[in-house]
Amino acid sequence: MPYAITQLCCTDASCVTACPVNCIHPTPDEPDFGTTDMLYVDPRTCIDCGACAEVCPVDAVHPVESLTGALADYPAINADYFAGTEPAGPPEGSPLFHDWGPVRFDRVLPADFPELDVAVVGSGPAGMYTVQDLLLHTTARVTLYDRLPVAGGLVRFGVAPDHPDTKRIGESFARYHDHHRLRLRLGTDVGSDVGVDELARRHDAVVYAVGAPTSKTLGVPGEELAGNLPSTTVVGWYNGHPEIGAGAVPVDGAGAEQVAVVGTGNVALDVARVLTADPARLADSAIAPAALERLRSSRVREVVLLGRRGPEHAAYTRGELLALRHRDDLEVVVDDHDPRVGEAIDAAAPGDHAALLQGLRRVRSEDVPPTGGRRRIVLRFHAPTEALLGDEHVAGIRVGGPDGPTELRAGLVVRAVGHRGRPLAGLPFDEETGTVPHHAGRVDGRTGTYVVGWIKRGPGGGIGMNRRDAAETVASLIEDGRSGLIGVRPRRGLLRRRATRPV
Repeated sequence: MPYAITQLCCTDASCVTACPVNCIHPTPDEPDFGTTDMLYVDPRTCIDCGACAEVCPVDAVHPVESLTGALADYPAINADYFAGTEPAGPPEGSPLFHDWGPVRFDRVLPADFPELDVAVVGSGPAGMYTVQDLLLHTTARVTLYDRLPVAGGLVRFGVAPDHPDTKRIGESFARYHDHHRLRLRLGTDVGSDVGVDELARRHDAVVYAVGAPTSKTLGVPGEELAGNLPSTTVVGWYNGHPEIGAGAVPVDGAGAEQVAVVGTGNVALDVARVLTADPARLADSAIAPAALERLRSSRVREVVLLGRRGPEHAAYTRGELLALRHRDDLEVVVDDHDPRVGEAIDAAAPGDHAALLQGLRRVRSEDVPPTGGRRRIVLRFHAPTEALLGDEHVAGIRVGGPDGPTELRAGLVVRAVGHRGRPLAGLPFDEETGTVPHHAGRVDGRTGTYVVGWIKRGPGGGIGMNRRDAAETVASLIEDGRSGLIGVRPRRGLLRRRATRPV
């Protein structure tokens, strides 16, 4: 029986490299890579060898016969991706049937390549894929800096606590923390504890993997009201972020029965799912104990996700929505206030994004309360946010619609409309894109300084996208070392002594 990839896919393409028959697509060199929700196994060419499952860092690949319940749809989802295409053959040099091809070395260093001392700033996926590449393919000594007292970045504090398999990729990263050529400098804020110029003097190269830590604003009246929270606060709260207190999200306060989440991406679904979950279901997850205790006394009964466009443009992935539909303790409905929503869902062809909502009950949520005593998630489309309402604290939200503005009750508003990078003193910054200007990872105007991840390409793409991104940046760094742009200053003894001192 063939294997299939499921919703947990992180798209880091380890499985593509391991597959001897080229049955997993899109591959990193194909145009669709990075644009699909996940990777897919072609059941027509899969030989059931299990190599992909062995290397998957998030346990997303399984034999199709083992997929039941919420994962039962994935054999068909994998097969549908290849509908109308010809099966791809084994790649050149494939070891299929022991016809071993020549060994490939993606990082070839000359004998006189300098022994580099590299700093990586940020211990999230982008930073750790960079560390991994440097440690496995170069002789560089690496110092890993992070502002927080614990490593992990978005894997630790951004992945929902009820997605333990996705968090598992953090274990593969953590094994490098004890590598003899890696030193950790946690609790060190680059920019205040140590400046960009000082860091550049200490190391031959510095790679910034600082992400996009700020949430975008809505740009509407009322944003100054208490109870209007960025998704980064809510996600950090239930993941135990050390800078976010237990009471940061007032789910047990007066008026908290209704929550509005502005946005329809995976983060919006994560927030809605956690806030409406039965605390007993979360007890064995990675949720922060303080947040779980708050959820035990939560008054939240309904979360409304607000999208300014139609269901065909919703940003959540197929897997996240399908998982939500399989919850028996939760009611998921589509708000029927706009006839265009129902028309788009009914007209959607199989595989279309809007087709995921076919079969869900449609109601005017402000007129029809949740049924059966269950908590409810409402998907409301064509509902652009116009204002937040209240005196000192949020009490409601005004949204647009076909018949004019509508006011919805909401004791808490969470904006999940995207992230944005922030400037770091000493580095160039593009205000329009929220990124550091660069060429193939090389920061403009600063030799020996590089970027990777969201601060490089903007917020988007799953965890695995950072692997290819890091490979490009490390390739640029290696080329600069080969050409003598970095690593030529005779400071080896000084570097070793300084590296042992706390920053």
